[in-house]
Amino acid sequence: MGLVPTQLLNNPQKILSLVSQRQEALSDNIANMHTKGYRRKDVDFSQYLNSGISSRLENKVVQKYGPAPIASSSTSENISTEDELALMQENYLLYNIAVRHLSSTITEIKTALNVSANG
Repeated sequence: MGLVPTQLLNNPQKILSLVSQRQEALSDNIANMHTKGYRRKDVDFSQYLNSGISSRLENKVVQKYGPAPIASSSTSENISTEDELALMQENYLLYNIAVRHLSSTITEIKTALNVSANG
């Protein structure tokens, strides 16, 4: 996967939601890295983008509440502060891309409204 999932570029609100969830998961990982039995969490963007929904019930739940992209993975002994901070930096870049894209969209809408009001 590239840094920005191309399917989400047209919907920066979804990116912002996923980035927020990922930031929370990564923060939890650092906070609990020495907690016995803690399992590392991360956001799986590919799960969010997966169109192969297996059941009608799952499809209805995803449509109503959205997907649940946070997934547990390895145990706490594999959590590295440096790795988590690097992922946080990547997350920060995703956030900036989404905000700039959203800002650009808002600017385009304002321009269109000004042109139609003056025309």
